[in-house]
Amino acid sequence: MTPETTKSTYWQGVGAGAPFILVLVPFALLFGVVATEAGLTLIETFSFSILVVAGAAQFTAIQLLSEHAPTIIVVVTALAVNLRMAMYSASLTPHLGNAPLGTRALVAYCMVDQAYASAILAYEKHPGWTTRQKVAFYFGAVTPLMPLWLLFTVIGALVGGRIPPEFALDFAVPITFLAMIAPMLRTVPHVVAAMTAIAVSLLLAFLPYSLGLLVAGLAGMMAGAQAELMMTRKDAGA
Repeated sequence: MTPETTKSTYWQGVGAGAPFILVLVPFALLFGVVATEAGLTLIETFSFSILVVAGAAQFTAIQLLSEHAPTIIVVVTALAVNLRMAMYSASLTPHLGNAPLGTRALVAYCMVDQAYASAILAYEKHPGWTTRQKVAFYFGAVTPLMPLWLLFTVIGALVGGRIPPEFALDFAVPITFLAMIAPMLRTVPHVVAAMTAIAVSLLLAFLPYSLGLLVAGLAGMMAGAQAELMMTRKDAGA
């Protein structure tokens, strides 16, 4: 492998991550606005983003804090929302598990949905890539995302309520996850897991402190695992 190939995969990663800027910017702006409206200072808002680096979990925690939910509920719910990161890590291990420890630690810190979605699709398309090429692609995908997430979090906190309501920044949250999840729904277990989680979360929407999300996440994982087990048994029998 030459330096040029590593550089090439890095820039492929930048290209794969760049389109997500369109939804990441309003997503970050919205978090900055919501965080300051919930009572966080500019420094607290920025620290929240740079330490946690998990948009969905941050929104969940802020919402629960504004509802004066018990601290244990805030922590457990935010961790549950971020359980997907553990699954992301498990699926990336075959690709990046041979990287040096420091590199893997940095990959874990930079683990965001958009970078993961871009990387896992690229790794499946290019099974011949070396670990260094895969690492280069991953950090390429992160490059246009994390700095802008932090920057526009600060901008959102600074401008606060001066953003006109007609800008409808809240569209960014569902659009972001639809853009990431839709390309991954390529197998029956994936679809079963997604549909089950959606159905359970809607059925349990009445529960306080968004506890329905916890149950929905667990139900989705169980349903997906069961569907995959059934398909494996069917294939073995055939």
